Amino acid sequence: DFDVGTILDLPCGDFYWMKHVPMDDIRYIGADILSELVHRNNELYGRPNVAFRRMNLLEDRLPKVDLILCRDCLVHFSYRHVETALRNICNSGSTYLLTTTFTERRRNHDIATGQFRPLNLEAQPLSLPPPILKINEGCTEGNGIYQDKSLGLWHVSDIRARLEGHRL
Repeated sequence: DFDVGTILDLPCGDFYWMKHVPMDDIRYIGADILSELVHRNNELYGRPNVAFRRMNLLEDRLPKVDLILCRDCLVHFSYRHVETALRNICNSGSTYLLTTTFTERRRNHDIATGQFRPLNLEAQPLSLPPPILKINEGCTEGNGIYQDKSLGLWHVSDIRARLEGHRL
């Protein structure tokens, strides 16, 4: 539906569920901060259109792709690091961001990077515009307390517009 031909999956982790996604017509780059994981993924799953690279979402220049998939990552970042990550994504020139958001949470709270909290990217202080698509993951962990866990799809240009002149 969105004419996606290139994907950057950051962090890609162990490629556990993505290995089941058909990618015959997709150029996929899985990226992670752990070199050993990247090496293992290349050995097990690498092929001409699927490659894995070591990459740090907060520090490295990201390639320009049609879609950046950033699942279960920003929920572990402090507000400052969420902003850094979003700005880095915007600087890549990519078209879309598909990322985890907890759609029913009205309030966010800050954490130290490495901790976890449900994060609604539309709520303060992030205040992103509504995503163009929401996909509820049907999460059953925690006896249903994460039933609003979703993937939100944003135009990167809409995120850039929101971040211009705005600091968290």
